[in-house]
Amino acid sequence: MDYRKLNNITGWVIFSISTLVYILTLEPTASYWDCGEFIAVAYKLEVSHPPGAPLFMLIGRMFSFLAMGDVTEVAYWINFSSALSSGFTILFLFWTITMLGQKLFKIDRGQETKEQTILLLASGAIGALAYTFSDSFWFSAVEAEVYALSSFFTAFVFWAVLKWELIEDEVKANKWLIMIAYTIGLSIGVHLLNLVCLPALGLLYYFKKFKNPNIRGIIITLIIGISSVLLINSGVIVGLPVLAGKFEIFFVNNLGLPFGSGAAAFVLIIFAAIIYGLRTSHKKGNVNLNTALLAFTFILIGYSSYSVILIRSNYNPPIDENNPEDVMTFISYLKREQYGELPSLIYGRQFTAELVGSEKGAPVYAKGEDDYEIVDYKTIPVYDDAHKTLFPRAWSGDAKYADGYRSWMGLEKGEKPTFGDNLEFFLRYQISYSYLRYFWWNFVGRDSDVQGAYAFWPWETFRDLPELLAENKGRNNFFMLPLLLGFLGVFFHYRRNPKDFSVVTLLFILTGLALVVYLNIPSSQPRERDYIYVGSYYAFAIWIGIGVMALSNLLDKFISKKSISVGLASIVSLSVPLIMAAEGWDDHDRSNRYFSVDSAKNFLASCAPNAILFTGGDNDTFPLWYVQEVEGFRTDVRVIVQSYFNTDWYVNQMTRQAYESDPLPFSLGYENFRQGTNDYLPYVETNLKGAINSKTFIRLIKEKNPNLQRQSSSGSTLSIVPAKEFFLNVNKQDVINKGIIPTSMEEYVVDRMNFNLKGSYLGKADLMTLDLIASNNWERPIYFNNTSRRGINLTLDEYLVQEGNAYRLLPVKNPQPNTELVNTDLMYTNLIENFHYRELDNPNVNYNMDYRNFVLNHRSTFNTLGEALIREGKTEKAKEVLLKSLELMPDKAVPYDFFSSQTVGLLAQVGAEEQAEEMAEILAVRADEMLSYMEENDIEDSYETRNNLVTLRQLQAAMKKLGNDEAATRYEEMFSSHFNQF
Repeated sequence: MDYRKLNNITGWVIFSISTLVYILTLEPTASYWDCGEFIAVAYKLEVSHPPGAPLFMLIGRMFSFLAMGDVTEVAYWINFSSALSSGFTILFLFWTITMLGQKLFKIDRGQETKEQTILLLASGAIGALAYTFSDSFWFSAVEAEVYALSSFFTAFVFWAVLKWELIEDEVKANKWLIMIAYTIGLSIGVHLLNLVCLPALGLLYYFKKFKNPNIRGIIITLIIGISSVLLINSGVIVGLPVLAGKFEIFFVNNLGLPFGSGAAAFVLIIFAAIIYGLRTSHKKGNVNLNTALLAFTFILIGYSSYSVILIRSNYNPPIDENNPEDVMTFISYLKREQYGELPSLIYGRQFTAELVGSEKGAPVYAKGEDDYEIVDYKTIPVYDDAHKTLFPRAWSGDAKYADGYRSWMGLEKGEKPTFGDNLEFFLRYQISYSYLRYFWWNFVGRDSDVQGAYAFWPWETFRDLPELLAENKGRNNFFMLPLLLGFLGVFFHYRRNPKDFSVVTLLFILTGLALVVYLNIPSSQPRERDYIYVGSYYAFAIWIGIGVMALSNLLDKFISKKSISVGLASIVSLSVPLIMAAEGWDDHDRSNRYFSVDSAKNFLASCAPNAILFTGGDNDTFPLWYVQEVEGFRTDVRVIVQSYFNTDWYVNQMTRQAYESDPLPFSLGYENFRQGTNDYLPYVETNLKGAINSKTFIRLIKEKNPNLQRQSSSGSTLSIVPAKEFFLNVNKQDVINKGIIPTSMEEYVVDRMNFNLKGSYLGKADLMTLDLIASNNWERPIYFNNTSRRGINLTLDEYLVQEGNAYRLLPVKNPQPNTELVNTDLMYTNLIENFHYRELDNPNVNYNMDYRNFVLNHRSTFNTLGEALIREGKTEKAKEVLLKSLELMPDKAVPYDFFSSQTVGLLAQVGAEEQAEEMAEILAVRADEMLSYMEENDIEDSYETRNNLVTLRQLQAAMKKLGNDEAATRYEEMFSSHFNQF
């Protein structure tokens, strides 16, 4: 048997299988979260969120050409690049396992027996296929995210170092080191996870170069390895641009040279230093220094993909996050300064620490007319020392995390956490919940796709479950087989080859537990973060492959014939990836899933021509960017991300033309919203009584009127808010003549709109929103979605009219504040004729929690329209709308949710008794099952409990109105029984 040939062939077969799996389960369009943004920026080479992924963007752009001009196919082909990257990851994992296996059995190359060949290939195949079907890796393999390509670089580098170790010829070996360095440099343009591998690779280097390793040498090697990570991350990726920035400031501000001269001089100095070092080391025959300099050079060559960010930002594309078009803004972009500074991991503040002051930090420079001007100084917050601790885990003072911290640590409000409490949070939340739970998902199983789902242990197989949990496609039971086989591989690897075991273990720890410590994730994450730790699962998959070898070795003790033990071990172990594939297919199959894009189109379709739409979170925004930038859908609508509106670069971008969308009509100029100016406007009580005119307030801010100026504690000048209420005068006849007011609402038109301040300050986003409203003069329609209307610090709700999934700001006052003000004719047209619902009625499509939540929003929109039509006496039309919602979003495809119980009550009102009773019974049984399950298993979930109890109460009321006393009584008994329990 030609082992080398078979190893290559089998590797490519495994690559083909895994790639085919990912292609078959590929999402055909842009998924939720960052995928819409990444596809949009790749398609048009725009600038994504910091710190960017330029190489991913360039590769995505190449794959987009395969769409052959069909913009609806662009997302598929960029997703395809992830599938292909993932397939190559599996290929190199296979070769890594077989290479480690050869070393494990001390097999000389070309001396493999038939049995050894079969065992090595089977082990590689089973380990690689187990990773193919692992939950987290499969998830990233079928969407346009950076993690698939990042995993490929990790797999390739780890394999390459193992190959390098086998090369005896030093010249060839050094060439491999340079290639590895180049690959690491390239990976920087995708994700920084690859850097975490360096200490493990350094350890392998130490074992090869030093034949008698010892603890002292290992410790020194680890220190050097970790230092190399810090050197590249801080010294190269960020450090070199920071030095270039210092040169730039000196050359421009001190020497009076043109912009860019300092950065150019720095680049030339670096090039000259490298050339000098290479020539000198070559002349002196210093191979190690020469190789190190070449490796450094190739890291820089790989890192140079970041030049694309600077180049494209200077062209001012529609998506240009942070606007990193010069060296100063590029540094801020790389350092992710918009996300704030993380506290010390060793000693620092806790979430209960009070802000007692601030210190003036480094200056913030921006391009002026002829030089760089200091526009602001970084503010360094100062917290009281009484609430600092060693190893601060519960650190974020953000209110949204505080309750989570207290819950995990068992603290009362106002109680100060101790070091022990921080340690408990670290172990219970960050280790157990935020890492081990994900690890169990991949190698034990998962009980559902619901946020916060736990592992599915074998002993839970026959537990009685509520229908919604039992039939959840994300419910996967691997019977612990991957975990057990992996653990068998761990012990076998340790006993047979401690050196290689330590290398894999270090990779496992650095890409898992070490990341847990470094990232210091706060409580209450908006989504599951398992994708962060795929490198750790990769290392465990190596042990799963080695576990096959261990099982064969174990069987050798009972079976005398080697071929039988190898065959039996291989067949038994093959059950691991087969079970993982069978269990995971339905919840990882994203074929025919389009609602992420359709929900984005529905936001935009809710808006009038040339509208302005405020959005909030990632899933409200990134799919909208995709449909506009890639598919060219409704590019007349200007999408404003509310959180970005707090930055000067973003507001400034809104003053530019974007496709058919004109610049926004601000009255404030750049000097009024540039960084360091009007970032924060606190409310200060003054002699002013009553409300202040919005236009007057904006004019006074623009003029920097001294009556609205105060000195802050740090000595800077702040604009203030002198009143808790603003008003905007309205020319009633003028707005009616514009035709923007529905005829049915003309009686509600007001001559003065009042906006109250929700909190104690206006942020820049609030100020610019107020300016936009005041300056727009009702020329362009302004809309808010649910997230943005809740996020703004002004009370706008009573003037919002729902026209679909968005709310239009109009000078009409809602006469019934407890109900939505609805433009029923327009909303009917939007929902029935203009909205998109592809495949929402297909029960074979997998809709996970993110998708179901957007369906929930649409069901709520249909209910709102139905309720409004009923109030207007249009009962038949309301019935048509409600039944249409059941047709478009049936229970068989997307199970009924909390808003479906409201639909029951509305159906009862319009005479659809049969449908109402049928829905009510389904919902009541499910609510009763879920509440009983939670009671029996002592599950505390206030959100789920409340929703199910409210559902039963609403169903009882609906059946009472229908005259179905029997059902109403049953539902009341269910409610009372569970209410008393909880």
